[in-house]
Amino acid sequence: MINRKEIMETIVMVEKEHFDIRTVTMGISLFQCVRDSVKATADLCYDTICKKAERIVEVTDELGVCYGVPIINKRISITPASFLTAGFPGKEVVLAKALDKAAKTVGVDFLGGYSALVHKSMTEYERSFIESIPEALSVTDRLCSSVNVGTTRSGINMDAVRLMGRIVKETAFKTADRDGIGCAKLVVFCNAVEDNPFMAGAFHGVGEGGTVVNVGVSGPGVVLHAIESADGKKIEDLAEIVKKTAFKITRAGELVAKEAAKRLGAEYGIVDLSLAPTPVKGDSVAQILEKMGLESVGAHGTTAALAILNDAVKKGGIMASTRVGGLSGAFIPVSEDAGMIAAVEKGAIDLNKLEAMTCVCSVGIDMVAIPSDTSEAIISGMIADESAIGMINNKTTAVRVIPVPNKKAGDYVSFGGLLGGAPIMKVNGFSPEKFIERGGRIPAPVHSFKN
Repeated sequence: MINRKEIMETIVMVEKEHFDIRTVTMGISLFQCVRDSVKATADLCYDTICKKAERIVEVTDELGVCYGVPIINKRISITPASFLTAGFPGKEVVLAKALDKAAKTVGVDFLGGYSALVHKSMTEYERSFIESIPEALSVTDRLCSSVNVGTTRSGINMDAVRLMGRIVKETAFKTADRDGIGCAKLVVFCNAVEDNPFMAGAFHGVGEGGTVVNVGVSGPGVVLHAIESADGKKIEDLAEIVKKTAFKITRAGELVAKEAAKRLGAEYGIVDLSLAPTPVKGDSVAQILEKMGLESVGAHGTTAALAILNDAVKKGGIMASTRVGGLSGAFIPVSEDAGMIAAVEKGAIDLNKLEAMTCVCSVGIDMVAIPSDTSEAIISGMIADESAIGMINNKTTAVRVIPVPNKKAGDYVSFGGLLGGAPIMKVNGFSPEKFIERGGRIPAPVHSFKN
């Protein structure tokens, strides 16, 4: 039962601490849409999405007014599209255009699920699908894509890792007129989850129901405000404050998720309580870490502080709801976090430190702008490193880097909106090409064998 005190606390969080429901994401199964031709399949996918999600914007707007909590994004995730186009190699973009059209018709901000799961091996139709990603992202506006290249259970598919280095570069080239924006809608995963409501990595997993509502909450500003009153307190006291704050955030998210599912005639899925920052000052994960006692994010001690934050967020959320899922932790996207941007600008953080931080946070090297001359092999090396961290630590990791056309280290790029902008980060130029070219599969770690 939500009591009066919790309602008043939520009002304060919204008005003064940047609290919002970052996304209401409807997951839709499209397996039943496969037909004899790609056009017939695409048309039925379009019709199904428009029917299932026709009221998502209306309902979420109503709920935002009803509960007084801003709901920033309305999104859709679908069955991994590589399954839908398996019989139509070379024609995948027909489906991509239909999906983008459906997103625009119902009015959502993004549609995720132009995805492939190739963590152990890769069929010819999956390779063809992955090859279509650069064009698909260049001719659409709201479509998001992801590829899962590894899991703790199966190891890492290095042939897919090698391919994705090229795909990222080609996507940047295809959207060069928009500073490589296509890469902001493309993420490479290890241990991708089936119920992620956040973009660009959301897809509706094969183990999910027909139509499901997942909600992603966000409250870096709320946590920052809570920690500001904790000067002089010990580390365990900080952790307790974060845990209690995450509890309140999750409760608000669960309320919205249940009601949205009810009104949309869908199943209630999960609440993802990830701390997802924005470029707005005071809504930053980096600033939380600095308020914990760091002179700047990136200083020695940053990884430890982030581990405390991430763990406390998860503990608080699990106390508040039995349906916590998705990624649920702290995001550290460079371009989307004002504190991270400032740290890069003053040289306090580089890619090496960022990689270390990803060992304990949610996701990984996220929304990082890199020089246009970064080689395919180096990008593949980044993907391999992050995948190894995820595989060994049994956690989700990812890479979303943007080789910005005609930009070099130290230049600045602006993507606008929640995507923000950032300095182009310097990349280690020593090549891993011979290692990447070996291909094959990195074996699963010994602790993966639990049967």
